[in-house]
Amino acid sequence: MSGIHDFIANEIKTNDVVLFLKGTPQFPQCGFSGQVVQILDYLGLDYKGVNVLADAEIRQGIKDYSNWPTIPQLYIKGEFVGGCDIVREMFQSGELKTHIEEQGITVRAA
Repeated sequence: MSGIHDFIANEIKTNDVVLFLKGTPQFPQCGFSGQVVQILDYLGLDYKGVNVLADAEIRQGIKDYSNWPTIPQLYIKGEFVGGCDIVREMFQSGELKTHIEEQGITVRAA
């Protein structure tokens, strides 16, 4: 499992915004993943999507890595932000946009 943890750590370290999701950003394969994709797209973020359905080890590995039982999982500048409910609440309150900007990441929201 350490190989998977190394892969996950590298993705999180080398990309400002990473979303581990079911499916891809272009074709999310669950409603929760789809909601987070819509939020990130609305904010105009450049982000890396990692499809956990493509590899069972990644699917379990990300849960172990974050100690968080569900997918999707959003990471910003190496920090675990949360899953769908947390991301949605932060987006609705404006906290997500503020947090992203505080990390030095450009938000191109309408």
